[in-house]
Amino acid sequence: MNKAMSNKKIIALYITPALFLILALIYVPIVQTGYFGLMKWNGIGEKEFIGLKNYSHLLHDPLFWKSAFHSFLLAVFSAVSLIGYLFISFVLAGKIKGADLLRKIYLIPMLLASVAIAQLWLKIYHPTNGILNSLLVSLGVHNPPAWLAETNLALYAIIIPIIWQYAGFYILIYYAALKNIPDSLIEAARIDGATPIQIALKIKLPLIMNVVKVTIVLAVVGSLKYFDLIYVMTGGGPNGSSEVMASYMYQKAFKGFDFGYASAIGFFLLVICLVVTWIIRKFTEANNDIY
Repeated sequence: MNKAMSNKKIIALYITPALFLILALIYVPIVQTGYFGLMKWNGIGEKEFIGLKNYSHLLHDPLFWKSAFHSFLLAVFSAVSLIGYLFISFVLAGKIKGADLLRKIYLIPMLLASVAIAQLWLKIYHPTNGILNSLLVSLGVHNPPAWLAETNLALYAIIIPIIWQYAGFYILIYYAALKNIPDSLIEAARIDGATPIQIALKIKLPLIMNVVKVTIVLAVVGSLKYFDLIYVMTGGGPNGSSEVMASYMYQKAFKGFDFGYASAIGFFLLVICLVVTWIIRKFTEANNDIY
């Protein structure tokens, strides 16, 4: 086996099918999306080459930049929520009573489909019969808000179930990383008189920083391209107050039948995700000396 795996021809034979799949399912669609962004096309008829007009229009489209701001706001909240997930993981990894049950509870949202989660939170946010407003009324709030119908609240109301949905995923990643830390290091620190907080901040956190960096990229990039739960709960409304880049692209493509402009949005979204990923990597590499 070692001899076979050292043969470059055999290695190429093994990886060629995967390369073809990646090429066909990822890179070819990316190139096609960028190409369609140069066209005026309704998705059915003939394509008309218009050059960079779609991209130029995108740069001057206030609705797109409004949706981009909402996406970045979601990304910020998702990144900040990682602090809470990390804290919970530290607690669970501390061998507390009932940790196994808590891990399973936190993981439940990940087992549910986004549509099911959206329907659940639609019931919670219902203005008259919802659990949240019923609780507020019982506490003496006479006119509780219609959470998904008010332009200044809709986006924030959606961010909560999104953060809840992925809590178990990130907690599980952090928990697994913490459990891989050798017990001998922790015991040595305790013998030297380190407090639990010092052990967490000076030993455990630096050892899992590479995992934390990966989760930051996953949370931010995943938020920038988020679509499904927002579409089911509000469809980007009311009045575009919860519109994000992915839902705006959907609106342009399948409701406005402007597939050329929607392709330009999709390609630009890809560029934004790549740039943000590069910035995060550079920022985290520049701050490695802190740890």
